[in-house]
Amino acid sequence: MDHRFHRMNIQLIYVHRIVVVHKWLDDRIDSIAKKQGLIVEVDFDVHNAKIHETRMKREWPFAPHSRFVYLWGMTNEKTVADKLLQANAVRLSVQQPFTWASGWKSPIYCDNRKVLSFPFIRDFVKSEMCNVIFEKFPEAALLAGVATAGIAWGAMAADQLKLPYIYVRPKPKEHGLGNQIEGFYEKGQKTVVIEDLVSTGKSSLQVVDVLKAQGLDVIGMVSIFTYGFPVSAEAFQKYGLRYESLTNYPALIELAVEKGIVNPSEQEILLKWRDDPANWKGVL
Repeated sequence: MDHRFHRMNIQLIYVHRIVVVHKWLDDRIDSIAKKQGLIVEVDFDVHNAKIHETRMKREWPFAPHSRFVYLWGMTNEKTVADKLLQANAVRLSVQQPFTWASGWKSPIYCDNRKVLSFPFIRDFVKSEMCNVIFEKFPEAALLAGVATAGIAWGAMAADQLKLPYIYVRPKPKEHGLGNQIEGFYEKGQKTVVIEDLVSTGKSSLQVVDVLKAQGLDVIGMVSIFTYGFPVSAEAFQKYGLRYESLTNYPALIELAVEKGIVNPSEQEILLKWRDDPANWKGVL
């Protein structure tokens, strides 16, 4: 379902996506994208000449299509967190914590694959990811998705930004050519790794090692969500690798309290889990 903008009184009819076809392009984008934090589609058939006069000073890293999602500003952490909650990709439970494969007890379970089943939420997250790549890594010449959850997001971002794309398997195939990296690449290409979720950072940084071993210049990593564990921050700092996430655990918890999903009395317990997840036992 597309959502439109009332031409006469500049009033938002429904909050999600707006297609802009109007002579006052900048005014409309200011009103919608900057103030509301929404996806705004610009029709290039109408605005192709005007696009070059917008506040986006860099040249577009792709050839214009008839319609492209206009990316405004930087990621709103709470907005992305809200989308994850809408898709039920994140579940919170202090009283009955989840058990991870590592054996850790956790008050949160995150499965961003669920977002793929909701077209408008998927489109929003994809656009936010492209925004971060475009703003933070303008020199990127290649995107690399992490199997399996990062493959779809990397492919969508590469398609929208018109960048080459590869993905990395957890281990080399045991048949055929035995590839661990799928797709075409050239040594020295500046590469951004795409993840859906970063916890300790161990598996994500192993992918970085694989790419570097093949001569690729890994300049950064972007994920949808991160828990923000201290061990993760230390690992990325040790690698000297820039890491960006669309949203994070503290932003999610703050939003969950605001929306009444989590009791305010549980907020401190939830935040303490992040400090020492291996030894967190939940509510005693």
